Amino acid sequence: MKIVVLKFGGTSVGTIDRIKKVANLISNYAKKNYSLIVVSSAMSGVTNDLENKSKNISKNFSNAEYDVLVSSGEQAACALIAGRLIHNGYKSRSWMGWQVPIITNNKHKYAKINQIYKSKIIKYLKSGGIPIVAGFQGVNSEGRVTTIERGGSDATAIMLAKFFNAKRCIIYTDVEGVYTTDPKKLQKAKKIRVISYEEMLEMASLGSKVMQPVSIQDARLSRIDIEVKSSFKNKPGTLITKRKNIINRNIITGISSTANDAKVTLVGVKDKPGIAASIFKPLSESSINVDMVVQNISANGKETDLTFTIKKDDLNKTRKITNSNKKINFKKFLFDKNVSKVSIIGVGMITTPGVTYRMFQALAKHKINIQVISTSEIKISVLISKKNVSKAIAALHKEFKLEV
Repeated sequence: MKIVVLKFGGTSVGTIDRIKKVANLISNYAKKNYSLIVVSSAMSGVTNDLENKSKNISKNFSNAEYDVLVSSGEQAACALIAGRLIHNGYKSRSWMGWQVPIITNNKHKYAKINQIYKSKIIKYLKSGGIPIVAGFQGVNSEGRVTTIERGGSDATAIMLAKFFNAKRCIIYTDVEGVYTTDPKKLQKAKKIRVISYEEMLEMASLGSKVMQPVSIQDARLSRIDIEVKSSFKNKPGTLITKRKNIINRNIITGISSTANDAKVTLVGVKDKPGIAASIFKPLSESSINVDMVVQNISANGKETDLTFTIKKDDLNKTRKITNSNKKINFKKFLFDKNVSKVSIIGVGMITTPGVTYRMFQALAKHKINIQVISTSEIKISVLISKKNVSKAIAALHKEFKLEV
């Protein structure tokens, strides 16, 4: 049995006309004698609307009831797709997470898939049916509906591909694939034909909105190849796969930028062993993610200035927690919300010297000042003024010949 998993995002099923086109696309695969498992997100805008309703009911809306509420969006989309396929002469039906069943842990709103039982779906596939599975949802050990974070429909598709040993997993969205950078920020951005899991994970973590990082990590751990392509255009997409499957690559694969960063500087921190841990522990306990960090020791060695970046949305909470932290002493709490992180990503830099110099030199030529630097094996990130982001992306895109 040649199983192919097809996943359709919210924009792909955003209107009745688009759902009809999705049904036609599914029909094309069925004609090639594939056994299809289809995963659908909610129609675009539905989940946000349901979330807003929960907030209007209560600021402390139950997480368990939240899962029941927001998962209804996928239920509606699946019924519409299945209904159209039946109209077109195919055997099809919708499957909720609890009907498959897709078993998750008990963490409402942020569940993880632990197990997918295959027998019912396999029996349905053998009968010639096309199951339309609700993404983003599962059921826990208590029989309660759970959801798998925002973007969880991708995770559903990938885990279905894993458990059913699918031949292919194709993610249909509103873009043609993954690009060297955001086409909205640079018209010369090019579609990447093949990218490694590691590179895609970095790009997603750094602002690329094609897929959620957790879904890419699931694919990497399960060694599931993913193709990302447009449901609106019949063109090749981007294949996300193992490093060893990629040949003739560029040094740099892509450039990402963030739009929701804030820089915090604690001036005149009394320096002693464990001071950084004392600062960051309460932030971690409040689920505040600290990213880039730089520490400058004073000439007398008694004080330090500590700079780090967080999400802009966490700034007020960070200031409140830090100011009330009795384990640290500092003179000033400074912040800057007009910053952005620009990163170059590529496994080619592992074996290529001089990449850091070329990046810094390209930015210097355009008089772009670097405030903070962080690196990993396949990534170099710099914090710059937000007003210089477009200029920086264009300069780096040209420097590393991503326009060719």
